[in-house]
Amino acid sequence: MDAIVVGAGPNGLAAAVTLARAGLSVRVYEGADTIGGGARTAELTLPGFAHDVCSAVHPMAFSSPFFRDFGLTDRVEMVAPEISYASPLDGGRAAIAYRDLDRTAEQLGRDGPAWRRLFRPLVRHVERVSEFTGASMLRIPRSPLTAVRFGLRVLEQGSPAWNRRWQDDAAPALLTGVFAHTIQRMPSIGSAAAGLVLATHAHADGWPIPVGGSQAIVDAMAAELTALGGEIMTGVTISSLDELPPARAVLLDTSTRGFLRIAGERVPARYARKLSRFRFGNAAAKVDFALSGPVPWAAGELARAGTVHVGGTRAEVARGRHPERPYVLVSQPSVVDPGRAPAGKHTLWTYTHVPRGSNVDVTEAVTAQLERFAPGFRDVVLASASTSAAELERYNPNYVGGDIASGDVGVGQLLARPVLSRHPWRTPVDGVYLCSSATPPGPGVHGMSGYHAARLALRDRFGARD
Repeated sequence: MDAIVVGAGPNGLAAAVTLARAGLSVRVYEGADTIGGGARTAELTLPGFAHDVCSAVHPMAFSSPFFRDFGLTDRVEMVAPEISYASPLDGGRAAIAYRDLDRTAEQLGRDGPAWRRLFRPLVRHVERVSEFTGASMLRIPRSPLTAVRFGLRVLEQGSPAWNRRWQDDAAPALLTGVFAHTIQRMPSIGSAAAGLVLATHAHADGWPIPVGGSQAIVDAMAAELTALGGEIMTGVTISSLDELPPARAVLLDTSTRGFLRIAGERVPARYARKLSRFRFGNAAAKVDFALSGPVPWAAGELARAGTVHVGGTRAEVARGRHPERPYVLVSQPSVVDPGRAPAGKHTLWTYTHVPRGSNVDVTEAVTAQLERFAPGFRDVVLASASTSAAELERYNPNYVGGDIASGDVGVGQLLARPVLSRHPWRTPVDGVYLCSSATPPGPGVHGMSGYHAARLALRDRFGARD
């Protein structure tokens, strides 16, 4: 056996496909009975309603070098809604981020020119933005000017000066809804960096939704792997490297804790201490809904949005976890994929932020917040399924305490993820690599952590050239 991958999430499968395409024999072990990790789709509420178990919308799918090389759009139908994301405000108003940057700016009124100045240089050079944010932040960017432009905007929006360019409440609310994806305090450098990347993609190619659910992405990757002669073994939990057959390279799509558990005493003490200091962030709790009809948004244009950030003004969202009026991230896949539910009905995907390890059922808090901006929402709910933060970890051990980012994404851990190194995917255990979201570029269904780890293993262990 040339290479073994532990974990069949998007990054593990990306690593396996990259290795198999180089002509290596590859085997993947997955502890769950189905592949997918953070990209599974299942009937969670009622028969005929297909819900994404974790990730639902994929802002980096079109820009990911791995997915471009893989040919994702030739294998999976990806549809980007006309409205990438939106934020409802009280009084039946809403701020809308269209794929079209100019159209977005026009509907933001007095703040439209400032929004255009913020994003136009980044959208024009989105591939360069993706290049230096999609790998180790310690690498010298190929386009220093784009990096400087991006960095200056991060410093502004990640500091107390983040309101200086705005005159009204719509534009800052719209932007803060994206920043809140990071489950970070705001303003902060980490939330601004990740949020500006996501918002840039929204105006470049949009935020695509896979027809059939996120499972379609990992199924396509698995099909490519098996076509290349690779193997996938599900329902096999690996607790130690000693349980694996001999292989020249082993890649672990696990959390840092999972790596330490599996590698055990082979890990040098100094490296183990560094990983033990790797911080996990706060968590998500999820509620999926089966609906008898569309969400009755007070602002009717929200019915066409793929993603809705529910929370109100910038100040309300930035306050963080608020049990009565939480920030709720909403995906409406039925907007572009009506096959997710029986005719005339809809699926709705939501999560909110909670402390790590929480066992709280957030169904009522999420429902009340949706009712605030969509009066009559309760009347269209046929069924719901709640997943607490603690249950998210039981579903996927990489989500420590329900931290779906597999590690805090503050500025320190954007630079040192999980350690400070130009090649953070390589571990000091001979032939063993870490290829999960605990490595650059971090969370998201982009496959890049696995892609980088596999390319590094090909150079280190098999003498491959770029």
